[in-house]
Amino acid sequence: MSGTTPVEALTEIEAAEELARLAAEIAHHDEAYHRLDAPEISDAEYDALRRRNAAIEARFPALIRPDSPSQRVGAAPESGFAKLRHRVPMLSLDNVFDAADFQEFCDRARRFLGLTGTLALVAEPKIDGLSINLTYEDGRFVRGATRGDGQEGEDVTANLRTLRSLPLRLKGKAPALIEVRGEVFMTKADFLALNATQAAAGAKVFANPRNAAAGSLRQLDAKITASRPLSLFAYAQGESSEPVATTHWDYLGRLRDWGFTVNDRSRRLDSETEAAAFQAEMATDRASLPYDIDGVVYKVDDLGLQRRLGFVGRAPRWATAWKFPAEQATTVLQAIRIQVGRTGALTPVAELAPVNVGGVLVTRATLHNEDEIARKDVRVGDTVILQRAGDVIPQIVAVVPERRPADAQPFVFPDTCPVCHSHAVRPPGEVVRRCTGGLICEAQLVERLIHFVSRNAFDIEGLGEKTIQEFHAAGWIGSPADIFRLPAREAEIAAREGWGKQSAANLSRAIETRRTISLERFIYALGIRRIGEANARLLARHYGSYAQWREQMIRATTVGSEERSELGSILGIGPAIAEELADFFGERRNRDLLDDLVGVLREIQDAARAETADSPVAGKTVVFTGTLETMTRPEAKARAEALGAKVTDSVSKKTDLVVIGADAGSKAKRAAELGVRTVTETEWRALAGLDD
Repeated sequence: MSGTTPVEALTEIEAAEELARLAAEIAHHDEAYHRLDAPEISDAEYDALRRRNAAIEARFPALIRPDSPSQRVGAAPESGFAKLRHRVPMLSLDNVFDAADFQEFCDRARRFLGLTGTLALVAEPKIDGLSINLTYEDGRFVRGATRGDGQEGEDVTANLRTLRSLPLRLKGKAPALIEVRGEVFMTKADFLALNATQAAAGAKVFANPRNAAAGSLRQLDAKITASRPLSLFAYAQGESSEPVATTHWDYLGRLRDWGFTVNDRSRRLDSETEAAAFQAEMATDRASLPYDIDGVVYKVDDLGLQRRLGFVGRAPRWATAWKFPAEQATTVLQAIRIQVGRTGALTPVAELAPVNVGGVLVTRATLHNEDEIARKDVRVGDTVILQRAGDVIPQIVAVVPERRPADAQPFVFPDTCPVCHSHAVRPPGEVVRRCTGGLICEAQLVERLIHFVSRNAFDIEGLGEKTIQEFHAAGWIGSPADIFRLPAREAEIAAREGWGKQSAANLSRAIETRRTISLERFIYALGIRRIGEANARLLARHYGSYAQWREQMIRATTVGSEERSELGSILGIGPAIAEELADFFGERRNRDLLDDLVGVLREIQDAARAETADSPVAGKTVVFTGTLETMTRPEAKARAEALGAKVTDSVSKKTDLVVIGADAGSKAKRAAELGVRTVTETEWRALAGLDD
């Protein structure tokens, strides 16, 4: 199965495997782009990955993964800044690339709402900068943060205060509390002037305006930020203590009244039929604009409809970004290097002769997998066509056959791991070749340990990648549990070069504080294939405690067991992920590893109760069946989850409630057989407080 196999030709198993690959690959690129400001692939290549992921999920909705890119945004904040949690998540946008995709976006919104007729929209040029969240209290700017992972970002308040385009006090009447969202960017002229200054001083020259803006805003020294020519457009709203508008267009007017700069090319469209003309207009004017844009954002104008539409995973249902076509260039492929990831996946990377593509100097690009190399017949020495849309490393679109050297040979993908030389196998139905070395493979072991101590896992301060490598090379850590045995080596650590008594003591304290950890972090830290943060959170909330999770997972190793059925029916888990968990717990060495690790911890905290614990359905397992009359099925499920309920697709003895709509079928019958409580749609609305 190849990443280029038509979606309609995929089997369910193939789809599950490809969704797993896409989730891991896109997560890597999210980290590179959002946290490190060091993207590795082009916007076009990234968007293509997301489009394929969305297409597979649309055909196989039961396989949607909690760690799917459709459920996540961005990456964790940089450690140099304090964290600020957004009152309302700062989520990202899905993309469309042509009129047909855009029309489908509009049609989906109408279907969700059960509406007919056209939608009034607001069109805004999509600025290529850094998203920020500005909090105002009683009209005064009090704090600002980057988007970060969508839930919390970096506190860059001091740096934002240096922006002349940011009002420190709002003009006129303003809510007691409001979050204003916007984009910090650098104009083309300011970017060129800054680079000239940097070059004259022998300092770093930025690749493009976005990187310059991001790097300037995220300086630890606000004086450096103040010296950089940054600009700000405001365009969205987060939390507000009171309503400020009924339409998005009116809200943009309020932003102007308060003193913000709003993009003057924004336009209200009475109907989506006007969007294509506006898109063409902006594409024509793009080169002459004083700032970089990579598309146009279209938002449903009515804020009431926006609230009803809500969000799906990482993106709003009421907005989308219509992206411009990609830019291209040619260069020579000098080498193909194989990287080994923490799951053993072998990923080919193209090393390129440096080339400027739309103002960005690029030197490498991912080749994804051996099928992609074979499909495009990419060979070392080839002249290749690169494609770029945005500010990152392009994808290889094709080779130029007439420029191929006479001695160029087809690339032979290795069948042994380049790190440990173990056999590398490609299981049937999978697109990725993996090293079989496991714990004897240095690449996998070290990467797994690095993942284990990472920010969203055990988050052990002072135990970064270099330290993990150092201590592993010294023979001190060969498993996760060994990390918690390091305090016994404090004197030895202190005696090592680059260490000392204080730094060794600090590390010991950091390790000791992490002997207590939440269940969701613990599960995520294990690095089980396909179990990302969202999956780990879902499992933790469903099973509650480590003891319950471990017991149920061991029982779930039996195919056909009730526990296996329950695991596979959790909304967002599905059979493929259930198989991975069953495989993990079916291996005695993995259970021994868990026992060893738990033995050195103080406590694995039970999963936190939902924030909506006062809801009468919080913590309840709910199944919807039949046709609902007052809302669509997706809207009903979204609201149930927002109230803290656990929504599954099948009825079992552990189901608490079955909501029966018109023409209910086998699920209603199954509920009656098991004695599970059933309610009508009207009774459900009353129980969930939806009619208050």
